[in-house]
Amino acid sequence: MTSTPGSAGPTAATTRRPSEHPPSEHPPSEPLPSEHPPPHPPARVRRFTPAERWAHRTTAALTLLCVATAAALYVAPIAQLVGRRHLVVTVHEWSGLLLPVPFLFGLVSAAFRADLRRLNRFGPHDRVWLRAARRRDHRPEFRPAGKFNAGQKVYASWTAGAVLVMLVTGLLMWFTRLTPLEWRTSATFVHDWLALAIGVVLAGHIAKAFADPEARRGMRTGSVERAWAEREHPLWRPTDTSPWRPTDAPPSRPTDAPPADGERRWRALLRRLAGVRHANR
Repeated sequence: MTSTPGSAGPTAATTRRPSEHPPSEHPPSEPLPSEHPPPHPPARVRRFTPAERWAHRTTAALTLLCVATAAALYVAPIAQLVGRRHLVVTVHEWSGLLLPVPFLFGLVSAAFRADLRRLNRFGPHDRVWLRAARRRDHRPEFRPAGKFNAGQKVYASWTAGAVLVMLVTGLLMWFTRLTPLEWRTSATFVHDWLALAIGVVLAGHIAKAFADPEARRGMRTGSVERAWAEREHPLWRPTDTSPWRPTDAPPSRPTDAPPADGERRWRALLRRLAGVRHANR
């Protein structure tokens, strides 16, 4: 007990410094970091940005317009039904000429350019995927894929080359006074037969899209289910749900952390490839 000069009497209670309070008298104002439950990964992951979806939709619309007008020009029953041949020719020419425009505008997007680099990169896992496709082996462990599988990469490369050839041959056919007759005849032959091939490949592309609703939903909404991404593209690391860089190869991880399912498949694939190379020596 203490007393002060001028007071009526000693104070009735002792005082303590704040540091002298027992721990039990200081209730924590917020839970400790260890008490927070680990965040659950989102059920859906982002696959395509709005710029990529816009480029795909615009390219698809122009391509279908080219195919439809070509059918109205070369298939007699459709030509008789549609009529207006001069208008159909004009629409066909301008839709073909505008076909590269969505691609050129898409180059402004960093995500679009990153996906172009992925489509242009073939790795050992892509060769494994193609061998499994030739054998019609649909087991996931024999279909390793990053954000794009090997079939999508082959389709993108073939389509890009076909569009360039169609554009050049179409211009030769359009401006008849700039080239000799032999050039125009050859351009017409290549243009017509390549158009038929494009129609067949495009039908296969549409059929594959309708066979995979989640892939179609990813192109329509921009996101896909995480389970689908891990099953169909185990080597892909989405940027919005992981601190890793987006790449078709699994990035480095701490040695004490358990590897993800996709990385385990990647390591098993590398061991299998190494065994094949060693056996071929």
